[in-house]
Amino acid sequence: MKLAKHFLEGKVKMTKAIIVVSFGTTYPETRKKTIQACEEAIQKRFPDFQVYRAFTSNVVIKRIKENGGITVPTVNQLLEQLKKDGVKEVYIQPLHVILGSEYEKVLHQANQLKHEFDILKIGKPLLFSEEDYENVANILVKEYNNNDVDEATILMGHGSQHYAFTAYAALDHMLMETPVYIGCVESYPPVEDLEKQLEAKGVKKVHLAPFMLVAGDQATNDLCSDEEGSWKHFFTEKGYQVETHLIGLGEYQSVQELYVQHLEQIIK
Repeated sequence: MKLAKHFLEGKVKMTKAIIVVSFGTTYPETRKKTIQACEEAIQKRFPDFQVYRAFTSNVVIKRIKENGGITVPTVNQLLEQLKKDGVKEVYIQPLHVILGSEYEKVLHQANQLKHEFDILKIGKPLLFSEEDYENVANILVKEYNNNDVDEATILMGHGSQHYAFTAYAALDHMLMETPVYIGCVESYPPVEDLEKQLEAKGVKKVHLAPFMLVAGDQATNDLCSDEEGSWKHFFTEKGYQVETHLIGLGEYQSVQELYVQHLEQIIK
């Protein structure tokens, strides 16, 4: 099996490996700015480990194979290959935002092969501990706090039907005294509720940005497009001045550092 090219070529085989796993994206530019940037930050912190890439989305894996000829494995496919290569220690760091269904997919695939390694450990997603929430809230306020009282920033999360969707509402609550809000496409808080809050506060200008690792398909189309149904269209129709920011969370060094810290917690 041919794995992610830039993480295999020219490397000496090691017995210790780190798998950096995300949902993935079909957008090459944001993939480089976010996923690859996180991988490089992890490789820099752990130079004695070989770093590999895996995705959890089979749809993304199929599309980038068809369109770009790039093969990215799932976690279980990669673990099978690492076992054949004689790797003894594996540490998996998910780049998922919440402890939802995609994170559980990683746990399930890893647990199926856990007995094949001396050590196999999995790090936590971006939002796990209370400290994680506080750190992320501080990062968002630093990046998106507007000085003008009539401006606010709405960050779009994927949302989830998994019970972990409450993570978005909890973070939004922690941002209550700030002009930064968290909304979701597929769950609570809905954008309509957020707009009512902005109207009550007299907000005139809305900044829109993704609360997602990558600024990929959903951020481009559901958030920032001019098409009916997008959040940009929704706020424009409501009479707000709208400015969009296609920046994935993975682009921020402060967020990359949080993932590195989660990995440090399992590599002793």
